[in-house]
Amino acid sequence: MKRATSHWRAKRPELFPPRGPRAWVRWALIMIGIVFFFLGLEQLGFGWSRLVAGGSRLGTTFALMVPPVLNGQEWVYLKAIGETLAMAFLGTLVAAVLAIPLGFMGARNIMPFGPLRFILRRSSDVVRGLDALIWAIFFVSVVGLGPFAGILAIAVNDTAVLTKLTSEALENIDREQTRGVRATGAGPLGVARFGALPQVFPVLLGNALYFLESNVRSATILGVVGAGGIGFFLMDRMMLSAWREVSAIVLMILVTVAVIDVISGRLRARLIGRQA
Repeated sequence: MKRATSHWRAKRPELFPPRGPRAWVRWALIMIGIVFFFLGLEQLGFGWSRLVAGGSRLGTTFALMVPPVLNGQEWVYLKAIGETLAMAFLGTLVAAVLAIPLGFMGARNIMPFGPLRFILRRSSDVVRGLDALIWAIFFVSVVGLGPFAGILAIAVNDTAVLTKLTSEALENIDREQTRGVRATGAGPLGVARFGALPQVFPVLLGNALYFLESNVRSATILGVVGAGGIGFFLMDRMMLSAWREVSAIVLMILVTVAVIDVISGRLRARLIGRQA
């Protein structure tokens, strides 16, 4: 035991290594990092007085949120929750369906035409570079207020992400299975359908279910910018300082997300396997 401990001490990295010719460079970089950290806090307007004042106001706001009330708007809020779920489900469904052919076209071992693959991948990177909230603002200005803008925002953003995940999954498939299918005389479509797709389908399904869970929360935020759903009412009640209704809406959102998480987990276990 003593020998093992000594061996570990001999091999462990030193927190403060011995001084050497480059020790001053290391310490200079550390000091520069500390200076930039505090300069960044100053530029962002950070202050302990503001933090303490904000904490006290936060406590006051939480006190105003108790007890939660609905003020007779139960069915209105339930309908808005339904819109939020519909936005998340339809947006995820469209993205998952589109990501399959796009993922095949973006995989190096499936798509031999390099320029098309390059354009698809770079386009996916550009779309993924913008958050779904930005896409929601854009589509609200294009198609107007309502859930349709939220569906488009979720579908566009998730299509880009799922396309990347699908193409990467396809690039890691077992080549022997595709060679076996090709040996039967199948063409490129047959190889993709019977050799590649069965290997990545559990991954695609798992990703789609995970994105559905995430999009239920995202759809709530999209409603804040006019994309419909419960987020619209949440923002409206916050602007009116109706904090007791805000807390009731938040509780409804939390219950909905919890239910979706449970359902999604059971679907993964049933359709993909217990290890999903």
